[in-house]
Amino acid sequence: MTIDQIILFVLLFFVFVLLIWGRWRYDLVAFSALLLAVVAGVIPKAEAFTGFGHPAVVVIALVLMVSRGLSNSGVIELLARYLVRGSRALGAHIGIMSGFAAALSAIMNNVAALALLMPLDMQAAAQAKRSPALSLMPLSFASILGGMITLIGTPPNIVIAEFRSSVQGEPYRMLDFAPVGLVVAIVGVAYVAFIGWRLLPEARGKHDSASELFELKNYVAEVKVPDESSVIGKTVADLDEIMETHDADIIGLVRRGQRLSGSDRRAEIRKNDVLVLHAAPEGIESLLGALGLAYVSKKNDANKVFDSEDTSLLEVVVPRGARIDGRSAQSLRLLYRHGVTLIGVSRQGKRFTERVRQLNIQAGDILLLLGRNQHLDDIAGWLGCLPLAERGLQVVQRQKAGLAVSFFAAAVLLASLGLLYLPIALGFVVVLMVLTGIIPLRQLYESIEWSVIILLGSMIPIGIALDASGGTTLIASGIVQAAASLSPAAVLVILMVVTMTLSDVMNNVATAVIAAPIGVSIADNLGVNPDTFLMGVAVAASCAFLTPIGHKNNTLIMGPGGYQFGDYWRMGLPLEILVIVVGVPMILWVWPL
Repeated sequence: MTIDQIILFVLLFFVFVLLIWGRWRYDLVAFSALLLAVVAGVIPKAEAFTGFGHPAVVVIALVLMVSRGLSNSGVIELLARYLVRGSRALGAHIGIMSGFAAALSAIMNNVAALALLMPLDMQAAAQAKRSPALSLMPLSFASILGGMITLIGTPPNIVIAEFRSSVQGEPYRMLDFAPVGLVVAIVGVAYVAFIGWRLLPEARGKHDSASELFELKNYVAEVKVPDESSVIGKTVADLDEIMETHDADIIGLVRRGQRLSGSDRRAEIRKNDVLVLHAAPEGIESLLGALGLAYVSKKNDANKVFDSEDTSLLEVVVPRGARIDGRSAQSLRLLYRHGVTLIGVSRQGKRFTERVRQLNIQAGDILLLLGRNQHLDDIAGWLGCLPLAERGLQVVQRQKAGLAVSFFAAAVLLASLGLLYLPIALGFVVVLMVLTGIIPLRQLYESIEWSVIILLGSMIPIGIALDASGGTTLIASGIVQAAASLSPAAVLVILMVVTMTLSDVMNNVATAVIAAPIGVSIADNLGVNPDTFLMGVAVAASCAFLTPIGHKNNTLIMGPGGYQFGDYWRMGLPLEILVIVVGVPMILWVWPL
């Protein structure tokens, strides 16, 4: 091996380890690796940031913007409303929702598709009085499967398409993935609808994180003692009777920023003290009226009581890479800067009720936020969280649904016919959606998942350097030699299994960037069609069904479904085997060796 190859292999080894570990965000890991590669001289400084101008990066950003426009127009919402019926049998509900999720993921980013459908699925679960755990995992897996159908359905397909352009002079077109992806998606959706959900642990069917979040005494809230409050001069013990009436407890007392113990029964309550209550939202609200207390507001507005008609609660789920992921509400100064209070946190069925604002939030957590109506949804978006119920104040421009669909359909048609380069077609869609007001300018850049952009822009130069140094050829030769007695079809299976395994433990975009050149090198070594192996990588890179960390959709459902880490492989392992069994023959038929 050359020095450059050794440096790149060592660098990629540590990237894989850190991505699997998950202690640091994947975009930070990838960007740091890029900087180290430039310092080490394996990537020329003039090419350090060329990845950020790569067509794959541009297409992913544009797809996310278009997805926001389709959501804003209400076309998805209107269609989905006809699908949600709490009275349907569970198998029928999963089949319909999963089929719709797969179809939706084919025309928009699959993370966005799940974000739109997850609240509807949870509402259906509430209507049917069953656990959302039974249907959320099938919904997530179906949305991932649907992304395989088209070029824009999932980022790995975009990466693979643009890599083909660099090696064969022409990228894959919009529907080149469809023959294989559609069959795999149909079989996969049938599996999750009829078999998959039955493989989940029995305990998950009895666990309803959504209802548990609203059970009595699940929350801690801080309330202020204003000048006119009736509790001034009383001790904590004096309030026992009224606390019992409202099924609440005083678990702490804050005075001049210092927290006293709630067990100090003789502590006398003074003006401007903050009481830390342990109660249900209804109990907290009734205590405010009975005792003349107030929610803690902004620091410069400390004595102002929130108008109950102007405040509401919002449940949100934290996706991987969200602004609040790995941070606390206190470190973000959520209350003092934005006037929003973090009331409660639910994590895989475990509830945190002490010092909630200082708790480091994790991806998959469910948060209960309290704030003013006109700010709450915006702050949830700023945090990078997704609502578990419909946003009451979201302005859905249903009268523009036809325009949004027309713009998008025209772009897909022009790109599919080869009349317009896909990034240009999607760019026109974004411009038209902005000009017609479907996407407000303030939402335009908020809709981009910047962590994925940084990851991809950082990994592309590393992947190119590995290929240029002969590293991918070295890996490919090793795989071919190890499978010397096997047929090219068997080598394809091995490559797909390896790619699936990587995708289960690290980001699927990073997996596609590394695996695509290896697939082409293997094809060159075997003297066969590289498209066969590129399609194998495309299918396998999207199959992250064994863990909650391989795909963001799996992380999103972890908290709402109350899933444990080990729940995913029960339903996901048979699905990955099924994808191999169905996908390989389809690839060999559509893209013969």
